[in-house]
Amino acid sequence: MEAHSSGPQQSRKRRRDASNGEAEDGETAGKAPRCTMGLRSPAPFADELRPATAPYLRVTMEEAHRGTPLDRPVRVYADGIFDLFHSGHARALMQAKRLFPNTHLIVGVCSDDLTHKFKGFTVMNEDERYDAVSHCRYVDEVVRNAPWTLTPEFLAKHRIDFVAHDDIPYSSAGSDDVYKHIKDAGMFAPTQRTEGISTSDIITRIVRDYDVYARRNLQRGYTAKELNVSFINEKKYHLQERVDKVKQKVRDVEERSKEFVQKVEEKSIDLIQKWEEKSREFIGNFLQMFGPEGALTHMLKEGKGRMLQAISPRQSPSSSPTREERSPSPTFRLPFFGKTPILFRSSYMHVLNHLIHVLTVVHAP
Repeated sequence: MEAHSSGPQQSRKRRRDASNGEAEDGETAGKAPRCTMGLRSPAPFADELRPATAPYLRVTMEEAHRGTPLDRPVRVYADGIFDLFHSGHARALMQAKRLFPNTHLIVGVCSDDLTHKFKGFTVMNEDERYDAVSHCRYVDEVVRNAPWTLTPEFLAKHRIDFVAHDDIPYSSAGSDDVYKHIKDAGMFAPTQRTEGISTSDIITRIVRDYDVYARRNLQRGYTAKELNVSFINEKKYHLQERVDKVKQKVRDVEERSKEFVQKVEEKSIDLIQKWEEKSREFIGNFLQMFGPEGALTHMLKEGKGRMLQAISPRQSPSSSPTREERSPSPTFRLPFFGKTPILFRSSYMHVLNHLIHVLTVVHAP
């Protein structure tokens, strides 16, 4: 069992500069207690923790799955390069953390020298990779300068119960599987790789779209020397940038033109609808006034009847009234009929009859 400090868990403040993670001047250097820091602080580095004094007794797989006491978590170790730390790394560490009910996850990160020797050049340096892993929520402890091959002495020093890694044989350093002796010892706990994401995939995207990223960083103020870009390529990127700006302006003009045309069409449709409504209203009013059954037709018919009544001679009654019964009002006579010649009176009647005929034909239904 491991020894733990009594009393409440002490808060631990770690401030490191961007280069080597050393404590700042004036800060008291000391060992932090061996305990999980939780989610409020980065995971501590193993060389900054107080060494355990209790004897190292490994738990079996059955005991680990059954659950261990709170003061004796199952210590699981996972190692890697963790360059360009991404979700695939985080998922692998999450699986390692969830292997057992009570797990203390220790993550080993290899140094630059070891990585460049056995795997190749990295994008992030070792301090950046150490810091990235320490800020993963599933990590309880980080081992800097982790070994490429795990030795019994290393496992005993860090009191490791199980080693977590994906089950695919990892060939390196002249070995077909660097975890073979861990598997033979029954200390291997497999995890699953996340498909579709890896450091190599990210680097491939950057190499594939190198021109795009180079142009973007030139825009952000990086010099051609910092980007290792030649003078000719620098001028080419600036020219491409200007061409792209012109293309973007053309696309913006096209979009605005489309919006304008769309607005004009909408307004045209609205105007046409209003015109149709007004035209129907106008036609209805016109027909109501001038149509076959319109008000003007009725007015003309009434005028025609009154005119005919006015110009037609009154019929003689069947029996002549007596002198006392006759109306004292004078009889209606056309003007000038009494005094005008017979020829003029016949012409006047012919004109009136012709006018009445024309009005009757024009307004006939």
